[in-house]
Amino acid sequence: MTTPPDESVAELPSVAPRLRDLRRRSGLTLESAAQRAGLSPAHLSRLETGRRQPSLPMLLALARTYGVTVSDLLGEVPAEQDPIVRADRMEASPAGGWTYWRAGGSGRAMQALRVHVPYGGAQDELVRVHPGEEWLYVLRGPLRLVLGDAAHRLDAGDAAHFDSITPHRIAAESPGGAELLFVHTLLQSGAAELCLGDRDHRATGRTGRA
Repeated sequence: MTTPPDESVAELPSVAPRLRDLRRRSGLTLESAAQRAGLSPAHLSRLETGRRQPSLPMLLALARTYGVTVSDLLGEVPAEQDPIVRADRMEASPAGGWTYWRAGGSGRAMQALRVHVPYGGAQDELVRVHPGEEWLYVLRGPLRLVLGDAAHRLDAGDAAHFDSITPHRIAAESPGGAELLFVHTLLQSGAAELCLGDRDHRATGRTGRA
């Protein structure tokens, strides 16, 4: 009896040529590649010759085996990203009393922002902890930066660069607030949502963990 096609992969483009090419470029035999991906050699052979379409778990396993992304396996070409962010495209996004302007493109390993920190804002006591690095440059201050147990005052022109796994807190120190440029690495950790203001953590003031 003929096995019905798997509807979840029916629309996938043929990945057979890519699978075979990636395996050969990796210097792996059919048997060794199949073992690493948790497949039988016969099943991998059918995938490479187009007689079977891989399921999503198979695509993930094969991508890990060959050190590529699923998009690479599918032969997808990422859209070209514009390296320029114009001032009139930086829309203000309020969150927890702070105001953010995205100063970088989306889909990058880093997020760049211009930030206004108000005096006595709701996020003054919010402690952030997440993987990655952060860099900030004070455009207008003064600013209070707490890293672990150490507190620092930063004035206009001062900068800081630190591992964001260190518990950290930012607050303006004058009624006029503070303004800064801010860059952090995302590392697929959910840090973007945290740094743009997680409502639950803003409300309780407890340590945020991405």
